[in-house]
Amino acid sequence: MATLAGVRPGLDRDASFFFISAVVMTLVLVAGFSVHLALGRSSFDAPLALHVHALLFFGWTAYYLAQNTLVATGLVATHRRLGWLAAAWVPAMVIMGTYVTVELVQRGSVPFFFEPLYFLVMNPLTIVTFAGLTAAAVVLRRRTQWHRRLMLCGMALLTGPGFGRLLPLPFLIPYAGWAVFAAVMLFPLAGVIRDLRRGGTVHPAWWWGMGAIVAMQLAIEVGSGSALGIALYDRVTAGTAGAAINPQAYPPMPPLL
Repeated sequence: MATLAGVRPGLDRDASFFFISAVVMTLVLVAGFSVHLALGRSSFDAPLALHVHALLFFGWTAYYLAQNTLVATGLVATHRRLGWLAAAWVPAMVIMGTYVTVELVQRGSVPFFFEPLYFLVMNPLTIVTFAGLTAAAVVLRRRTQWHRRLMLCGMALLTGPGFGRLLPLPFLIPYAGWAVFAAVMLFPLAGVIRDLRRGGTVHPAWWWGMGAIVAMQLAIEVGSGSALGIALYDRVTAGTAGAAINPQAYPPMPPLL
């Protein structure tokens, strides 16, 4: 079996950058959730929906890492055959991610460093933007430089929950959302810097990918501060515990362990 140590000299020199990026993104997510599990802030007794959500999103992380490993080791044909899994996987992530977000808001279980309305707007928009970037990458799969950059931008968005568990977000209120945004942007920015260092120009896929992420963040800010956002919150939480919570006020900090 091909190994990283045995990469053939003729292989695409860019593959190592995207492989290393995939490894780092995976480590961010594993570290973030492991810390919370170790501190008792996460539990295997969580509702079934959260377990399905975790399976889908961590499964995608493993899939993304595996796909980059296949390219880095020269198994491009296998990478292409497995690529079609995204067609079913990504829609399932959008549905489950949105469902879990709504359920948490209805239960009044939003992380205390996010306003409930901000959380309600942020999560679905993040997942939809991820799905859009990934779909564009699949459409452009024959244009390798576009494909791999758009895939990285999409995957970078999924590192947000990992960074959210590693960064001191309680101390960054009311800028917790922007702190996560800045951390996520480190990955495409690393790609921009690499392009500049290697060729003196930046591939346009980075601008499109980063533009989508910036547009998403601005939409979150606008949506979470608008009358339309409040109306959405009221509709989503009607008849639930979340209806009694101020959508634009930070929840109380939980007791320290």
